[in-house]
Amino acid sequence: MSDSSTAITMPPPPSPDGMPAIRTEGLGRSFGSVHALNGFDVSLPAGEVCALVGPNGSGKTTLLLILAGLLGPDRGTASLGGINPTDHPFEVHRIVGWMPDFFGTYDDLTSFEYLELFGAAYKLPVNQRAPRARELLHLVGLEPLASSPVHTLSRGQKQRLGFARSIVHSPTILLLDEPASGLDPRARIELRDLVRRQKRDGVTVVISSHILTELEEMSDIVAFVDRGTCRGVYPLAELPSTSTMGRRYRLRALGSVEPALGALGCTWERVSDERAVVEIATEEAAADLVAQLVARSVRVVEMTPIGGGLEDAFLAMDQGGRS
Repeated sequence: MSDSSTAITMPPPPSPDGMPAIRTEGLGRSFGSVHALNGFDVSLPAGEVCALVGPNGSGKTTLLLILAGLLGPDRGTASLGGINPTDHPFEVHRIVGWMPDFFGTYDDLTSFEYLELFGAAYKLPVNQRAPRARELLHLVGLEPLASSPVHTLSRGQKQRLGFARSIVHSPTILLLDEPASGLDPRARIELRDLVRRQKRDGVTVVISSHILTELEEMSDIVAFVDRGTCRGVYPLAELPSTSTMGRRYRLRALGSVEPALGALGCTWERVSDERAVVEIATEEAAADLVAQLVARSVRVVEMTPIGGGLEDAFLAMDQGGRS
């Protein structure tokens, strides 16, 4: 993936109407001399969770702002459900939910009033606003805080309220920019479940995040973004091979592992007598190593990969971009 010209863009399966949920062609946006997007082309299928992965400054937030109809491109086009957000921003707002990394709140409102207000902003019928607010507070685990002023909520609780706000109008496309920011581990697990529930309901979800391990658990496909371009879209299960980098495994045994690893000629780093980090090219080679260690009477307790396919693929892309 070090050469953008060789990146493979997987053709998306057609949505029921034969149209991808999101498509951009030649999308460009500059801020002075900085080219945030530079000919960004992507096609994303409907009903999938897509991870948007790239280094800081690669153009992810700019892309999401354009898709949300909040920023106009300098050139190129975008469409969401066949609607151009530049030409028809309000139509896009009806079908898109947007959750930025940082968002303002009306601190003197209660959590319930806050969601009611946005229900009104999205023109929900009057008799549906209160039930929808209660439903969403229950969904994001804030029901006990329905009467609490927003300014009393923690950062994580405000993030969950922001997620509820983003889906108050039941959008068909959901754009999330760093949604796990400020969340504790339990809240991140709950967020993952909320995202997967949106997918089960048929919603297309695009998530930008630097927490790659969590993206890997939530997402179906990944779009790699680098220097304002899309370097490829891949199903998580079919990420480009990074075996030339080797995979790192955490090895732990009862007793010293050094003599056996030394005799087997492995590439490894010592952590302690009983622990080491081993570099292995494939899962088959990792299984073979465990068998060889056991044959040498090493009592293996743990052999765990460090990182994952998404992390490896991102590092390969990032290293290629810096070369």
